[in-house]
Amino acid sequence: MSDKRPLDIAVISDVHLGIYGCHAKELVQYLDSIDPRILVLNGDIIDIWQFSKRYFPKAHTKVIRKILKMIGKGTEVYYLTGNHDEALRKYAGFELGNFTIDNKLVLEVDGKRHWFFHGDVYDVTMKNSKWLAKLGGKGYDLLIILNRLVNHILESMGREKMSFSKKVKQGVKSAVKFISDFEQTVAEIAADKEFDVVCCGHIHQPLIKEMQAGGRTITYLNSGDWVESLTSLEYNNQQWALYQHPVTRKGAVLAEDDDDGLDWDATRIITFPGS
Repeated sequence: MSDKRPLDIAVISDVHLGIYGCHAKELVQYLDSIDPRILVLNGDIIDIWQFSKRYFPKAHTKVIRKILKMIGKGTEVYYLTGNHDEALRKYAGFELGNFTIDNKLVLEVDGKRHWFFHGDVYDVTMKNSKWLAKLGGKGYDLLIILNRLVNHILESMGREKMSFSKKVKQGVKSAVKFISDFEQTVAEIAADKEFDVVCCGHIHQPLIKEMQAGGRTITYLNSGDWVESLTSLEYNNQQWALYQHPVTRKGAVLAEDDDDGLDWDATRIITFPGS
């Protein structure tokens, strides 16, 4: 008898395979522990921006092999592209058996319309200053490496670990405003498109909350990341839940009026049977 947890849907994003900050070993552990009917890879799975032939360890390869194994066993896998793996966007619409590459996904889950997408399309930094976003990505990676070194020292002294990135996001007003604006903008667009649930990644802030937008109640979901948060979203028994995996190794303004250019009328809707 399998000891894997059966799930209707699992969502992971912002894995960033190919950078030092990626918790690939923990992700393999997580994927080994679940048996989802649908797996949504919601962008930035492979960090093509910072990809280097000199750094792609076995644990990172194991993540890819694990996902391929899940596809082989019948899990429906949807790879939705993000900004760090945007090179794959030219393959949007590609299907091979139960594996699909696309920029967004719409599922009708237990009577509610769900919209899955990475989120960078509504990031003004990405839209107008991509070079700045790439520079920031390299800075973020260095910050994570430094953070792990500091945490290793703190652990050896018996002191509590800390997160540099979270302190920046929580302490800098512009960062707090960016996150709030991102969430509100996504919820408003979801309401305008008559979705009930919107699920994204990109900002590395795992969250489930109800939001009011356009006279509708929108369930906002963010799957977080596998660099700091080690989180995923899980749907089972007609309910969304946020999962956080334990760390097992040491040290380790928006354009409101821009059209996204997506053909919403052509969106494929997949009806997911209830439990």
